[in-house]
Amino acid sequence: MIERIDTSERMSKIVKHNGVAYLCGQVGSGESATEQTLDCLARIDALLEKAGSSRSQILQAIIWLSDMKYFKEMNAVWDSWVPEGHAPARACGEAKLARPELKVEIIITAAY
Repeated sequence: MIERIDTSERMSKIVKHNGVAYLCGQVGSGESATEQTLDCLARIDALLEKAGSSRSQILQAIIWLSDMKYFKEMNAVWDSWVPEGHAPARACGEAKLARPELKVEIIITAAY
């Protein structure tokens, strides 16, 4: 059975299937990559909770940066957010994001 949570015409914020929760890509607000990453991860925390999951159950993270110059800044926030011993499989690349002011987008897949 597939469960869709917070579904709109375009997408669902969470799709759950077979013990896996797929979260839609999250962006954050703020001027710096640090601020955007902090806000983005807070939004992910809320979605994980809504999905019945947690940071320690993240299986994979895909991170898009508008410019790889933000890699170190984003990682400083990420490294303090991920629980020790529970680092997920992760990819990080550079991409043109939906709006010019965005610096970070994170997509999460987690067990629940």
